[in-house]
Amino acid sequence: MHLLSKEIWDGHPCCSFAASREFITTAPNSFAALTRAIVDATAYASKAENRKQIAEAIAPANYINAPVTVLEQVLTGTYADGLGGVKTDPKRVDFDPFPWQSFAVWMLTQMKRWGQIKGDVDYKAIAEQVYLATDTKKLMTEMGLSPPASAYKSFAVMGKNFDPAKPEDYVASFKIRKAS
Repeated sequence: MHLLSKEIWDGHPCCSFAASREFITTAPNSFAALTRAIVDATAYASKAENRKQIAEAIAPANYINAPVTVLEQVLTGTYADGLGGVKTDPKRVDFDPFPWQSFAVWMLTQMKRWGQIKGDVDYKAIAEQVYLATDTKKLMTEMGLSPPASAYKSFAVMGKNFDPAKPEDYVASFKIRKAS
């Protein structure tokens, strides 16, 4: 293994849950129940003492279809490095149910950088339409969890700092991008 994904972007979004606007509005209780289940499962998975049990639960063919040992290594952070050594990194993977709108802004900057979207982009408006942080904050609070105060945070991707308040500066900072 050359790099862990967390070495590229620590805390990066990995898996996602998406629902159509129609489902959210026509079945709000179902949408809330699904979101609650994800938040609950994520809170459980974020605790190191639960990781071996999770590996056993998701190993069978009807889920991941992988050896328990391999999944334990991923989830517990004690794993072979491919060079004959064993590494220990209890934060190899982490779980965060919160839909960080700043992550959506970063993704949009990359879409603009590579020509998938053109012209002016209202990054914040799009992020807030797609990443429903208010709903998740409410559910987290109801469940006794502590949601973050803001849905925006700065972070680094491949060592390059990203400030979600300055997405156009970030896009302009790349020398490599799709030719106009």
